[in-house]
Amino acid sequence: MAPEHSLPSPLSHFDSADLLNALSTGIILLDAQLCPIYANVAAQDLLAFSLNQSRGRPFGDHLLETNGLNSILRRSIETGEAFADRELVLNLRSMPREPRIVDVTITPLEGEVTGTHLLLELTDTTARQRISRENEMLVRLDSSRMMLRQLAHEIKNPLGGLRGAAQLLERELPDEHLKEYTNVIISEADRLSALVASMTGPNRPMHKTQLNIHELCEHVYHLVRGEAPAGVVIDRDYDPSLPSANFDRNQLIQALLNVARNAMQAVGDHGHITFRTRAYSNVSIAGRRHRLAAGIQVEDDGPGVPAALRASIFYPLVTGRSTGTGLGLAVAQDLVTRHGGLIEFESEPGRTVFKLMLPLEEAV
Repeated sequence: MAPEHSLPSPLSHFDSADLLNALSTGIILLDAQLCPIYANVAAQDLLAFSLNQSRGRPFGDHLLETNGLNSILRRSIETGEAFADRELVLNLRSMPREPRIVDVTITPLEGEVTGTHLLLELTDTTARQRISRENEMLVRLDSSRMMLRQLAHEIKNPLGGLRGAAQLLERELPDEHLKEYTNVIISEADRLSALVASMTGPNRPMHKTQLNIHELCEHVYHLVRGEAPAGVVIDRDYDPSLPSANFDRNQLIQALLNVARNAMQAVGDHGHITFRTRAYSNVSIAGRRHRLAAGIQVEDDGPGVPAALRASIFYPLVTGRSTGTGLGLAVAQDLVTRHGGLIEFESEPGRTVFKLMLPLEEAV
């Protein structure tokens, strides 16, 4: 009888480090002093730290805010209790403006010689939270559009009267130079009438043409600069690699103008506003994947968006100012979503950024 040969295991060619590094879940092993002694590739990428540089340093040193994670780790090492939590926000010291949202599981491991260690399993849910937030926003946007159409219908008649009065005034003016002002009134009334028409007609096709995004930004920049107080500085930081794309010019001008005016109102009489453009590749916008997208950012150094308004800031009639209408950002979001895009924002005291994300080609 031929001798029996045991078949090699499929895992025999891999050691434990290879297997752990192949996981998408972050794995970290902490010693009794809560210092990392092992972290797989996913964990180091997630928390933006190097294991070699972290040895001997407490895990909490890598975080600006732990939301109680440090105290939980200490309790787990002292009591031997396991712990799990979902959607824990970790603010990284190396990337303070890019918090991570994670599901965390903490498991104590007892060793006869080495004592208690903690095994951390970290699952990145940042993208999941972003998609969930975008989907919720899009659902609520449908009801917001209905309200906007009702408001737009009420605006139509005053606009028609404004245009008619400007035309009558133009006929009576003796000085041809003064007619430049009535021409501005009439052209702006026509632009707003076209905007109102697009808001009241949900199935009305947009008038898309090949446009340079920076031409749109420059148009809005000059409008805002003319309205801004003397103490407000407005800068531009453009990415020259952005290609032209098909957009509805009037709609995007109105959307960007609303966002920029919101920034101007936030800084008051003294402040700093920056128009910035960037190209993004392989991004998800409103649940659809795009190979290339344009990001138009409006950054200000105002006090930031109040916490009570952050979840509802894009809804009609929501405003933090006593004189505000609460329509500017709602209209802007509606117009950008018509282009398959979305407006996102991040805010803290001294730095608020609203970003118009616009796909530059069809979704994949």
